[in-house]
Amino acid sequence: MKRPTMADIARRAGVSKVAVSYALNDQPGVSESTRASIKSIAEELGWRPNSAARALTGGRAQAVGLVVRRPARTLGVEPFFMEFISGVESVLAERSYALMLQMVTTQADEIEVYRRWWGERRVDGAFLMDLQADDVRIPAVRDIGLPTVTIGPPDVSGGLPAVWSDDGESVHEIVRYLAAIGHRRIARVAGPVDLAHTAVRDAALRDACRDADLAEATVIHTDYTGDEGARATRALLIAPERPTAIVFDNDIMAVAALSVAQELNLSIPADVSIVAWDESPLTQVVRPMLSAVTRDIPAYGARSASALLDLINGEEVGDIREGYARFVPRGSTCPPPARTTPR
Repeated sequence: MKRPTMADIARRAGVSKVAVSYALNDQPGVSESTRASIKSIAEELGWRPNSAARALTGGRAQAVGLVVRRPARTLGVEPFFMEFISGVESVLAERSYALMLQMVTTQADEIEVYRRWWGERRVDGAFLMDLQADDVRIPAVRDIGLPTVTIGPPDVSGGLPAVWSDDGESVHEIVRYLAAIGHRRIARVAGPVDLAHTAVRDAALRDACRDADLAEATVIHTDYTGDEGARATRALLIAPERPTAIVFDNDIMAVAALSVAQELNLSIPADVSIVAWDESPLTQVVRPMLSAVTRDIPAYGARSASALLDLINGEEVGDIREGYARFVPRGSTCPPPARTTPR
C-alpha cells in the first residue's frame, strides 16, 4: 500500500497542506477543532512523520548512533554488547528514538561514520565506547558538534560526559579473594592493550598483587576472541611455573579456557582456578559454573541512553558512576593444590 502523505490528509480533511503541517506540528494557525480533526484523520490513515524530511527542515532525526570497532564475530557472541544495547533500547523506545549501529575496522572509519551521520542529520547524538588514552575520536566529535556520551573512565573522556564503572575496585576484590584462599601465582588474559579500561585493570592488578604480597601477575593481551583466549591460556598452562589462578577479561575467553584445560588433562578448579569478567548465561551453563564479576549491564545501557537524551535536550550532564562489578565465587575457583610441580 502507498504510504499516506500530508497531501492525503489535506484532501480528506478538506484543508490545505499548510494547515495540516500546522496541526501535526502543534503550531498556531488552525483552530483546535480543526487540529483535532486533522490528527484524527492522520491516525486513521496510519500517517507517520518522515524523520529524514523533518531533519532536513531543522527537526530532530529521532535516532542516536553507536559505532563498534571490534571484530563482528566478537559482537555476535559476547553478551556484554547485546545486554548493553537492550538497556539502551529500553530507554530509546519510550522516547520514540531509534539506535543506528555500525561495525567498522579502524578509528578513521569510525570518525567518518560520525561525520556522515551528523552531516546528513541521521542522528541527534552518539555513544563512544572502547575509549583509549588521547582518543582522537573525542576532539573529532567535539569539532563537528555531535552530542556525545562516552562509555568508560572519565579521566580519558576529554570532558565529555562519561558513564563508567570502577574496574580497578573489581580487580582488587578478585585478587583479595584469590589470595585469601591461598593462591600465590595469578595470571590474567586481558583485552586489547590500547583500551583505557584494559590499562585501568592492568594497573589495578599490579597494585592488588603488591598489596597482597604476591609476585607480579603475568598478563597476556588479546583481542577478546575465544581463539585468542585459548591460545593465551595454553601458553600460561604449559609454562615452567603455571599460575594457580587465571582471570579473563571476558566470558568468551574464560569458557574457551575450559577446553584448553581438558586438552592438557588439567582439572578446573583442582589444578587451576578460573575467573570470568562480566557474568553471563555462558558462565552459568558450563560446568563447573564460572566464578565471575557481575553487574547490571542493561541498567548500564539505560543510564547511558538517558544521559545522551538529556544532553541532546540541552541539559547539563555530568559523569555518571555505576556500581562496580562485584565478584561472585562459584565452582571454577577453590584453594590451589597443596603442592604445584613446575612443568
